[in-house]
Amino acid sequence: MSTAALRIALVGNPNCGKTALFNQLTGSRQKVANYAGVTVERKEGRVLTPSGRVLQLLDLPGAYSFDAASPDEVITRDVCHGRYPGEAAPDLIVCVADATNLRLHLRFVLEVQRLGRPMVLALNMMDAAARRGVRIDVAELQRQLGIPVIETVAVRRDGAAALIARLDRQDLPPAPTVTTDHDLHIAVRALLAATVTMPSRTGSVDDALDRITLHPVFGLAILAVLMFLIFQAVFSWAQPLMDGIGAGIAALGALATQSLPDGALKSLLVNGVFSGLGSVLVFLPQILILFLFILVLEESGYLPRAAFLLDRLMFKAGLTGRAFIPLLSSFACAIPGIMATRSIQDPRDRLTTILVAPLMTCSARLPVYTLLIAAFIPQRTVWGLFNLQGIVLFGLYFAGVTSALTVASVIKRLRKDKSEHALLMELPSYRIPNPRDIAIGLKERAEIFLKRVGGIILTLIILLWFLSSFPAAPVDAALPAINYSLAGRIGHFMQPLFAPIGFGWQICVALIPGLAAREVAVSALGTVYAMSGSDDAVATQLGPMIAHQWSLATALSLLAWYVFAPQCLSTLAIIRRETGSWKIVAIAAGYLFALAYAGAFVTFRIASLWS
Repeated sequence: MSTAALRIALVGNPNCGKTALFNQLTGSRQKVANYAGVTVERKEGRVLTPSGRVLQLLDLPGAYSFDAASPDEVITRDVCHGRYPGEAAPDLIVCVADATNLRLHLRFVLEVQRLGRPMVLALNMMDAAARRGVRIDVAELQRQLGIPVIETVAVRRDGAAALIARLDRQDLPPAPTVTTDHDLHIAVRALLAATVTMPSRTGSVDDALDRITLHPVFGLAILAVLMFLIFQAVFSWAQPLMDGIGAGIAALGALATQSLPDGALKSLLVNGVFSGLGSVLVFLPQILILFLFILVLEESGYLPRAAFLLDRLMFKAGLTGRAFIPLLSSFACAIPGIMATRSIQDPRDRLTTILVAPLMTCSARLPVYTLLIAAFIPQRTVWGLFNLQGIVLFGLYFAGVTSALTVASVIKRLRKDKSEHALLMELPSYRIPNPRDIAIGLKERAEIFLKRVGGIILTLIILLWFLSSFPAAPVDAALPAINYSLAGRIGHFMQPLFAPIGFGWQICVALIPGLAAREVAVSALGTVYAMSGSDDAVATQLGPMIAHQWSLATALSLLAWYVFAPQCLSTLAIIRRETGSWKIVAIAAGYLFALAYAGAFVTFRIASLWS
């Protein structure tokens, strides 16, 4: 090996703490992308050792075996073998194993040894193993495997110091190999017998907690309460931050444009950039709070238990418990949710999950929901404890979940699938989430959101401003200028189709850029109303404005539309990439549009009768 940057692949079973160790080693010196041609996430980071050596770490997707059963495992296998297109073979492999569960993890360690590459075994979660009374003879394990074995605790500040020190050395010979599947099973049993001493009972804390969280009644009640509290917090905790961001953007807009003369540039900045971007940026706190809860539940080890708990209910609806985590991920964004369906091995169950994932209320819907709820639902406390607006938001999420289960049940009946199943999955130990990992996860989500705001959303806002500004109104115009523009003409052309569900031409205009990203609909409305001659600070006054101009029936109809509408071309593109079928894309887009129109129509008609 040379003294140049050492390429290191980090591999291991899911739930071994590999990503936490990656975060510990690389900190903020990491970048996230996708592998070329696929939607599997690629994380790479840099480590500078005490001697000044640079290590390039690649965090590969979790894998149980090189006998790949999912796209994630295929990439891990091919990269480790050095045959993935465009990806150099690693100089060294660090295999991470959960010290509390070596019975499961050692088999993969031995598979990695087959490659014959330089290798280090990182025994992670050694602190948890010690608390459980698990004794591991590290020296004997190292002697029998013939590779360096290093103890790590990824959640501690210095928990990877020994690993860094070992990687800083350059005396790592190729690992001795194990040849056959039969030998793997024998070798694991022999290694456990020679190096691991287990107490008579392990995981007593886990067992005690599981008796509550996996109880068929209490467990479901706890899960429902958790979900309800999450959506209460999304509204309650975020409001002060949202107010501050809104005021800051309005002040910045006024300061940036006060010296500009009236004209196209000032109109672009005031009515386009600041009113458009401002109306989206204010929702960043809500999105981050939602991600915070999802990351905490994931890091704590609760999510797989929720999947196990819901398996029977979800199977009746045509899904499996394995669909729970992809669907929960879809609350943040349907794209990673659809990508996460790779963990579902049955192709029919996976396809069903992909088709219903867009029905889960993603964070891009939050700006629309928040705008309409704040404008039309009074700020009121219910039963002296709960926020009425938060209850309405929870109801919208519940409607998405219910519709997803209903659609899955219909798909199950259409395919006449009467088979039974048994859910086999690993339940990791409960653990206290590491603040560093949570912070890095939130930072990544904020960067993704801000890149969308600074990239696609800004582009669409400028395009919409142009369509809303040209051609100019005639000299004797009796209506606001936007009515004569290209955007106004498009909106009026679409209105007959959407009039039965209560949408005005302004909403029709906003639906078009919303196809690229749902949250753009809010900034589009801000631009449309600003170009209609409304106040310059439309980003902070859009809610009161639509509350004055729209009926309650129209607002409720638009909420119903967004529960179902397939207004995200990126999601449809991911469905195409994951299924390889334009037919599936057409089916998904068609049924979602039909549900959206039907739901909005029924909502508008019922609300019109009441109002």
